[in-house]
Amino acid sequence: MKEKINIVWFKRDLRLSDHQPLKNAFSNGLPTLLLYNFEPLLLEDAHYNERHWRFVYQSIVELNNQLARFNACVYIFNLNMNDLLESIKTQLEIVNIFSHQEIGLNNTFERDKAIKAWCQHNHINWQESQTGAVIRGKKNRNNWNERWQQTMQAPIAVPNWKSIKTITLNNYQAPELPSAYTQDHDSFQQGGPLHARTVMQSFFAERGKGYQKGISSPSLSQTHCSRLSPYLAWGNISLRQVYQMTIDEYHSKHPDKRGWKRPLAAFVSRLHWHCHFMQKFESECSMEFLALNPGYHVFPYRDDERVKNDIERWAQGQTGIPIIDACMRCLKATGYINFRMRAMLVSFVTHHLNISWQQASFPL
Repeated sequence: MKEKINIVWFKRDLRLSDHQPLKNAFSNGLPTLLLYNFEPLLLEDAHYNERHWRFVYQSIVELNNQLARFNACVYIFNLNMNDLLESIKTQLEIVNIFSHQEIGLNNTFERDKAIKAWCQHNHINWQESQTGAVIRGKKNRNNWNERWQQTMQAPIAVPNWKSIKTITLNNYQAPELPSAYTQDHDSFQQGGPLHARTVMQSFFAERGKGYQKGISSPSLSQTHCSRLSPYLAWGNISLRQVYQMTIDEYHSKHPDKRGWKRPLAAFVSRLHWHCHFMQKFESECSMEFLALNPGYHVFPYRDDERVKNDIERWAQGQTGIPIIDACMRCLKATGYINFRMRAMLVSFVTHHLNISWQQASFPL
C-alpha cells in the first residue's frame, strides 16, 4: 500500500513564515512533501530569465538551510506540473495539495485549471490559499479596500513546526540546472527570507527616512526606497509581514526620531497600491494582451524595417538620449530602477518611438 501524503507546492511564496499552506499541511497530520518545480512553461516564458531563476534558486537554498534542523527539504524538479504529479503518484498516494494562488500571467492560470481538473479526476483535494489580499478572478473591486485592511491586520499564519512529518523520495535525483541559476552574482540583490528581513530592517533603521523625498529620484531611490520588490514578488516575505512591521514602526518611533511619520505613512500607501494594481490586473486580465483603452487596439504603431533595430538600441541603452540610456544601463547592470523610470522607459517606446508596447522587452 502506498504511503498517504500531503504536498506543499511552493510557487511565489518562498518563505517558511506567514505561510498558510504550510500551516494547513502540518495541522493535517499526514507526512508532507515540500516541492518547487522549475517548470518548462515558465523557463521558456519571455517574462523571465536567468536573473529570476537565480533569485528563486538562492531562495530555495536558504529555505533548505533552515529546514535541515527538521530533517526536511524543498525538493526541486524540472518537469511539466502534470507529469511531475503523475510521477509522484506512482510512488505515493497524494491526498492533499496545499499552495497559494499564483497571481499574474494567463499561462499559470491555464496551468492551474489543468491541475485542478487533474486533481478532481484523481480524487485529490487541492486547497489554494489567497495571496495577500488579492482575489484571483474577481471581476470588480467592490468592498475591496475593506477586505485589504482585514487581510493585512489578520494574525500571521504560523506553521506548527513541532508537528512536521517529513518523507523521503526514493530514487530522487535533483535536476541539473544551468550554472547561471546556481552561481551568485554580486551586482544583484540575493534571494531568500533572511536577506529580505535584512533589507527590511535596514529600511526601518535608517534608509526609510528619505523614502518620501527619494522615491522619484533615479539615484536617491536606490538607497531610500525599500528595495523589497523582489522579495515580495517571490514571497520571501509576505506583504502582511511588511505591513504589520511598518505599522509597528510608525507607532513606536520615539519623539527624538523626528521625520519618520510621513515617510512611513507614504510607504503604507504604496503597500496598498501594490495589491490594488495586482487586483486590477486580476479583474481586467485582458491587459496582458490588449490595451485597456480600446482606441489603441487599432492604433497606427510603426511596423517599418527599423522597428527591430530601434528596440535593440533602446534595450541596450544606446538611443542617444542620456536619461533613457542611463536608466536602461542601470537596469541592465543592477536589475533595479525606480517605478517612475520604468514607466518612462516604456512611455519612450510607445510615445516617442511609436512602437507598440507588446514589442518592448526589458533587457532582463
